[in-house]
Amino acid sequence: MLAKTTLAILLSAASLPVLAAQCETTVESNDAMQYNVKEIVVDKSCKQFTVHLKHVGKMAKVAMGHNLVVTKDADKQAVATDGMGAGLAQDYVKAGDARVIAHTKVIGGGESDSVTFDVSKLAAGETYAYFCSFPGHWAMMKGVLKLGG
Repeated sequence: MLAKTTLAILLSAASLPVLAAQCETTVESNDAMQYNVKEIVVDKSCKQFTVHLKHVGKMAKVAMGHNLVVTKDADKQAVATDGMGAGLAQDYVKAGDARVIAHTKVIGGGESDSVTFDVSKLAAGETYAYFCSFPGHWAMMKGVLKLGG
């Protein structure tokens, strides 16, 4: 009888669905120029990945707006610097900047935005960063994005 029970347990466990990769995440930003997440790991089995950005602060986007920009780590500073010239109307991201893998729009307190990008744009072994390109924010508001799984 014990063998039948054990067999039944093994068979039922084998029929459980394989856990699907988590192909999205939520990052919160605030009025203190901080993200609540310092690292995002993108599962390589995902075809697309979505980042949801929530501004949990109260200040307006003209004063304390935040976005989330994904680039190679080596491109972070240059993309942020070039983005300043693009202005708020362009979400502080230079139009057509090929170094930008993905970015949300700039949001203010109580707002949210999402961006979805193709995981095929990420290469194994490459170091990626995400940051806020609002002028003066990128040095503090940043994290690491990795391809994993």
